[in-house]
Amino acid sequence: MATIKILVGTMTGTAELVAEEICDEFVKRGHDAEAVPMDGLDAGVLAPGAVYLICVSTYGQGDVPDNALGLFEDLEAGRPDLSALAYGVIALGDRTYADTYCHGGLRFDALLAELGARRIGAVMEHDASDGSIPEEVALDWSREWVDLIGDQEQAA
Repeated sequence: MATIKILVGTMTGTAELVAEEICDEFVKRGHDAEAVPMDGLDAGVLAPGAVYLICVSTYGQGDVPDNALGLFEDLEAGRPDLSALAYGVIALGDRTYADTYCHGGLRFDALLAELGARRIGAVMEHDASDGSIPEEVALDWSREWVDLIGDQEQAA
């Protein structure tokens, strides 16, 4: 079973609710999972041995939430080698803002890829304006995503 750290970037608490639902599901399935708000975190939080799930909303003009900014900026500035890191992304946004839809999560995805990390599966994008409940959509997506972790571990 995998060790999964869900790093949460949120302004209004939606990403935190999503992360908590997913974390509970992972634990029920026998994984060692933890949801951790990004408040005060730096690049040192990303260490080999765990799989990371970035669960982040979009704020302002396509920005990462305030509580995730420190981690994002530390990664940008320090440019650590993350080639031993595996991750997934849940990006929350609103298509009403077409130019910046889900950019908080997409910015994390692009930066982690630039630093050599390997994404597992596709980025999950949730549209707040479509009437669906983000926790439900993310829970469905996460069940498939966590199976991909096992598939990759067996192939290694």
